[in-house]
Amino acid sequence: MGIRNPEQYWAGLRDKRTVIYRGERIGDVTEFDEFRPAISHSALAYEIATTHPDLAIADDGQGPYTAFYKLPRTTEDIINRGKLIEAVSRMGAGTIVLKEVGSDALFGLLRALDGPGLENARAFYDHCCRNDIALAVAQSDVKGNRSLPPHKQKDPDLYLRIVNEDKDTITVRGAKVHTSFSANADELIVLPTRAMSAADADWAVSFAIPMDTPGLSLYVSPYLHGERDPFEHPISSQHKLLESLTVFDDVRVPKERVFLNREPETAGPLAIAFVDYHRFTAVSYKLPLLDILVGTAKLMADANGISAAGHVKSKITELVTYAETVRGLAELSALRSQPGGNDIQLPDPLAVNMAKYHFAHGFHAATATLLDLAGGLVVTGPGSDDWADPDTRKVLEKYLAGAVPAEQRMRLLNLIGDICTGTWGGYQSVLATHAEGSLEAEKTQIARSYDPERAVRYVSDLVGI
Repeated sequence: MGIRNPEQYWAGLRDKRTVIYRGERIGDVTEFDEFRPAISHSALAYEIATTHPDLAIADDGQGPYTAFYKLPRTTEDIINRGKLIEAVSRMGAGTIVLKEVGSDALFGLLRALDGPGLENARAFYDHCCRNDIALAVAQSDVKGNRSLPPHKQKDPDLYLRIVNEDKDTITVRGAKVHTSFSANADELIVLPTRAMSAADADWAVSFAIPMDTPGLSLYVSPYLHGERDPFEHPISSQHKLLESLTVFDDVRVPKERVFLNREPETAGPLAIAFVDYHRFTAVSYKLPLLDILVGTAKLMADANGISAAGHVKSKITELVTYAETVRGLAELSALRSQPGGNDIQLPDPLAVNMAKYHFAHGFHAATATLLDLAGGLVVTGPGSDDWADPDTRKVLEKYLAGAVPAEQRMRLLNLIGDICTGTWGGYQSVLATHAEGSLEAEKTQIARSYDPERAVRYVSDLVGI
């Protein structure tokens, strides 16, 4: 078992991985200025072992290892996992950091598999714990025509598939999309994206490989590109995520690293097993962001001198209700956790999907409320260069003061701009709608998880049916 520090994490990224950014091949990702804020952000997953050792370090008798990878066996384990994810997200300004997603995949593999695939997953899990591996997860296929299953696609590579197999390896071809942390993780876990039929057997595949495996190429999104000034962008100047289109060009995978090999009957259960943990991660890491929304709304109302107005009190109360409902459902999902396959505990699927749905459904209304309380200066106000100029600053201090000095008001306005507008705000908006599953996917899981028998039986008794 082992615990790495941030410096060791950075050093581990210096390899021969193939990373393409804005049409150019990137050599050393740690030396590329555009990626450094993202790597620093993800390094918080290693820093937390020092700042929060009681939460972040586990020891089951064989030496310390990262608590992100501690297998949940009890309700208390699920509760502590939620606390750990919330703590690291708080360090990351309300944004997911790194190890959360990879550990979700590990738990899903260990809970859903059996036979040789499970044996391989257990060996890989031990490897991750011993070496404190940073994992990315590739699940979402590019999908092509979404009305068609994998085997009916015009181009068979639109779902990742096995194209060759020998005694020691499988060879895969295709692409995954929305792969967070791919450029700044050590290894990649690949999972199926959906349930599959016998005709889709070639596409029913799961495995893990190092990021510098030949044939693996990472096309990193430029969406959050650009240097940001800390005064104008207090969050996005320090925190960033890298997302990629992840392409497998006849990648050979050793069979000891293969977890699912042409077993379509297991593809759907494995995909859902990952989601069971991943949505708990989602609602846990969103809690600091909800605190940011509520705290900023209160401070902005104070700065504008409108806190006593009835409609403002009502809006802040709505934000509090929204935030605390998500928190309550997240906590309920841990308290109601239940034993899953292979003696691994899982959060209550009903409560966790309700929490994620409630967060996603209410996020855009919450940011609209925050913008309403802030006013138009979020987009019409001055910038950091204006504030840095002494003569201009005197004007701003005079005319942009509210119930508080101008600097305090401007910093709050800039925070709201970072959260609600521009590229970072747009990124958060899309995450709320699609990350960790869409609203429709969450509604589907709510319907699957809810047992109506109690309610139906009660009503039947009332009316004498």
